Amino acid sequence: MNWMERVFKLSEHGTNVRTELVAGLTTFLTMAYIIFVNPSILGDAGMPKGAVFVATCLIAALGTTIMALYANYPIALAPGMGLNAYFAYVVVLHMGFTWQAALGAVFVSGCLFLLVTLFGLRELIIKGIPQSIRIAITVGIGLFLALIALKSAGIVAASPATFVTLGDLHKPEVILASLGFLIIVVLDRLKVPGAILIGIVAVTVASFFFAGNEFHGVFSAPPSIAPTFLQLDIKSALTGGILNVVLVFFLVELFDATGTLMGVAKRAGLLVPSRMGRFNRSLLADSGAIFAGSLLGTSSTTAYVESAAGVQAGGRTGLTALTVAVLFLCCLFLSPLAGVVPGYATAPALFFVACLMLKELTEIEWGETTEAIPAAVTALLMPFTYSVANGLAFGFITYAVLKLFTGRAKEVHWMVWLIGGVFLFKFVYIGG
Repeated sequence: MNWMERVFKLSEHGTNVRTELVAGLTTFLTMAYIIFVNPSILGDAGMPKGAVFVATCLIAALGTTIMALYANYPIALAPGMGLNAYFAYVVVLHMGFTWQAALGAVFVSGCLFLLVTLFGLRELIIKGIPQSIRIAITVGIGLFLALIALKSAGIVAASPATFVTLGDLHKPEVILASLGFLIIVVLDRLKVPGAILIGIVAVTVASFFFAGNEFHGVFSAPPSIAPTFLQLDIKSALTGGILNVVLVFFLVELFDATGTLMGVAKRAGLLVPSRMGRFNRSLLADSGAIFAGSLLGTSSTTAYVESAAGVQAGGRTGLTALTVAVLFLCCLFLSPLAGVVPGYATAPALFFVACLMLKELTEIEWGETTEAIPAAVTALLMPFTYSVANGLAFGFITYAVLKLFTGRAKEVHWMVWLIGGVFLFKFVYIGG
């Protein structure tokens, strides 16, 4: 275990091997859905689902390992929800590009993303983010997680009249998710180690008896990755018609991943001046995973907000992330076992973490509306547009406009004007 102490500096972060392993398992369980959802979405674009399944597991393991060993951060990476839907349903099915060209666009955007990070531009962007917006990022991610959790639990359902409404509270899945949430809160209050993980396991076990969940075995051989490996079409991605797609991928990757990294790192107490070197490394790890994923055959890879569940479970170092990476590799052979945990079992964990992340609201200077309103806009637009990047976009634009028209333009970092302008250009000439 000495090597773990040397590599991850566990004692310096007030943690231990057991806590980190439990935190890693917790994070994995909350985001394992991606290995089944991603092949389903990209399969709709004509991509071979088996190969996408393997690519998803491999890039999640690779990207998260780099995050663990290079940045020593408890944050996991995997193909991003939202970006995969844009890839499949907009770029391929609506705009008519081949999935190979779409992968090429992901590759080009990943290269741009990596260059921005290597030349320190991404760090400049982060330094230019006002304190109120930084706080709002954490709150917004919390609200975003809450919406995801409530939807997965069945407590919130779609409504054509009101967009969202109360789900069917008589369903066993909803009842089990609600009980799981209460179990987690009670155990956490009683300081029981692994409270979140216990809640997830308890709901999963109960699902076999009360919700018709079925056990389909443990092992299965992974399919071939050959149908998607190195199948990207970079030449088509550089043609005029798809350059707008590259820009959209780049902007969403930049601000979605950056916002998530900042929010989760702040929650873990890692976003402090003495540890910013590690944060900069995390940006590089996150950047490199995007074009690596396009080579393997999947849409853009990004930092996962579900990592906040592992942080809440005590994860503070890269050992948490390394645990997640190993579990993703195991999924190549253990997909039936990984698939046994239903979404409504992990939903209570996400909702619990979301509730705790809202406490950051107390740090906002509510008496200064030019700070408080942009923060509120940022936080609220993340869940209501189902995008971290959109929340940041509206937050930056609101911040710049309010400062300009209240005679406080000199207080604004030049990077805010630049970012706000880029987002405004995107909304006006490219769309949401």
